[in-house]
Amino acid sequence: MEGRAVAVTGLGFVSALGTGWRSMWEAVKAGKNGISKITLIPTEDQAVHFAASVGDDFHPEEFVNKKELRRLDRHNVFGLAAAKMAVADAALNISEEDTSRIGCLMSTGVGGISSFEVQSAVLAAKGPSKVSPFFVCSIIPNMTAGLVAIDLGIHGFNYCVSSACATGSHSLAIAADMIRAGRADVAIAGGTEAPITPICLAGFSTMRALSTNNDDFAHASRPFDAKRDGFVIGEGAGALVLETLEHAVARKARIYAILAGSGYSSDAYHITAPDPNGHGVKLAINSALKDAGIGLDSINYINAHGTSTPTGDVAETNAIKKVFGDHAYKMAISSSKSMLGHSLGAAGAIESIITVLAVASNIAPPTINYEYPDPECDLDYVPNVARQMNIEVALNNSFGFGGHNSVLVFKKYRGEGAVTELEA
Repeated sequence: MEGRAVAVTGLGFVSALGTGWRSMWEAVKAGKNGISKITLIPTEDQAVHFAASVGDDFHPEEFVNKKELRRLDRHNVFGLAAAKMAVADAALNISEEDTSRIGCLMSTGVGGISSFEVQSAVLAAKGPSKVSPFFVCSIIPNMTAGLVAIDLGIHGFNYCVSSACATGSHSLAIAADMIRAGRADVAIAGGTEAPITPICLAGFSTMRALSTNNDDFAHASRPFDAKRDGFVIGEGAGALVLETLEHAVARKARIYAILAGSGYSSDAYHITAPDPNGHGVKLAINSALKDAGIGLDSINYINAHGTSTPTGDVAETNAIKKVFGDHAYKMAISSSKSMLGHSLGAAGAIESIITVLAVASNIAPPTINYEYPDPECDLDYVPNVARQMNIEVALNNSFGFGGHNSVLVFKKYRGEGAVTELEA
């Protein structure tokens, strides 16, 4: 039913490229690099000294009072800020809504790992009685969703999912499914992550997932490029306000795009490595297109998972070619991780916002640091410079350790309330 179509009406964003979607989008269009030397933690003993850290323009006290800031984990703060920005961007007056019809699905991949590290050290050094009474609430993955509901006063469905690097995308897909099923009229959904911690950095390094290009970290994240050597860890949050098209039009909301469908699958292959044949990804893409009722040749742009890992980028390319055939060479494909690094459980939500803006503005973001073509990655990756082009329908791909795959379909909206021009 058209009335149950899911509209995207609000965007909230915290990342290395800015706070709020406007500053981020200007940076993305310009192909700016958000990767820098790590200052959050000591790195002398670490193999990697760089990351995509949230920028200085993020002021947490604008979103959370000082008392609460002392109690919350960094990922909670990012997620709460992104959710509040999204609601403000949607001009959604919650006090005028039936709050039992508003849901929240704000999720995380690794949760409050910083708090876990800090309090583990307190336990070891000072004993059990000195562990913070807020420890449990700062590490459990559902707490950001709970905080959003408490802060905003919403009473609908409220929980989280955790599927590694597919988390943010799964949150959006499930929230949209809840709306389409009639369980809510509005949902705040997305992902948040703060994994720039000693144990996270060490763990991803020892499994050889990260780039070690310390001498030229500005070029370390280079998806689909022949010289890629691993991903760059990042942090941040993305939140979107989703609502039925009927509800959005009735309240005269600004509508960025339609979340037209989603697809899920499992590689059932390996705990970290992607299936090199791309079978699971192929299933997810086909499922998403079927759910959206959209044909293969209707897709203009794909925001790829594109992590900059040697095997992952090849597997994704193979899957795209298997699904789309000749049309694979006619689409623009880019990886936002070239600029933003990989924010794990937040990545799918952050990149969905970028995909929505690409559809709304008819601009395909670039894949920066693309210098050396890889014969195994032979598609159009929008190298280095953003491209003005017609984008009617776009996909966002997200894949996680464990073989979790999620694909979202975003479609241009031209009805009442449609965004016709994106203000800077």
